[in-house]
Amino acid sequence: MEAIEELAVQPCTSSLYLRPFRLSYRQNGTKKFWDFMRTHDSVSILIFNTSRQCFVVVKQFRPAVYMCEVERHHPQVFQNQGKESLPSLENPLPAVVGVTYELCAGIVDKPGLSLEEIACEEVLEECGYRVSIADLRRITSYRSGVGVTGSRQTLFYAEVNDQMRTSGGGGQPEEGELIEVVEIPLEESMKFAYDETFPKTMGVIFSFMWFHSNIAPKLPKK
Repeated sequence: MEAIEELAVQPCTSSLYLRPFRLSYRQNGTKKFWDFMRTHDSVSILIFNTSRQCFVVVKQFRPAVYMCEVERHHPQVFQNQGKESLPSLENPLPAVVGVTYELCAGIVDKPGLSLEEIACEEVLEECGYRVSIADLRRITSYRSGVGVTGSRQTLFYAEVNDQMRTSGGGGQPEEGELIEVVEIPLEESMKFAYDETFPKTMGVIFSFMWFHSNIAPKLPKK
């Protein structure tokens, strides 16, 4: 995960995952326009291992996060956007600046499967636990990236135990996934959620808070 090299930034003329558009419209008599991208909706799953009393999250390198850090340190990289390609990075930043902690998640790109079925597949592929639709509890859905994509993410909760783990997870290497499974002890979870030294998504913070409000009070007292 840490071996990042031969970086080169190029214009994106076509993509399986992103489609850029510009919407022009009139609002309350004022002519406006807005640039946006269409992308897939997604699912995410808060996984709690009852055997170990810990949350199961994933850790992976995110190029978009990495390039935000690159621009912060080397703003010239994104200058002169009209060029066919942007300057190559001779001394790239360490890959760790682009690594984030996230909930197990996946895009909704299989028309024949329900959101619950996709969620079960992602839990198995990324984290190695075999769960059924009956093991899932739907928490809520929300809009993410409202200024750019407006896509919908549906959040589920699943309790697992050590007997339900059938593999080490890690995603699908043939699709370029390189995922590390991480366990966050329950007693350390809120400290982790607010610790900015661990880059994480808002989904992690929100779901940990939801758990402590809705599930933790019902757990057996030690």
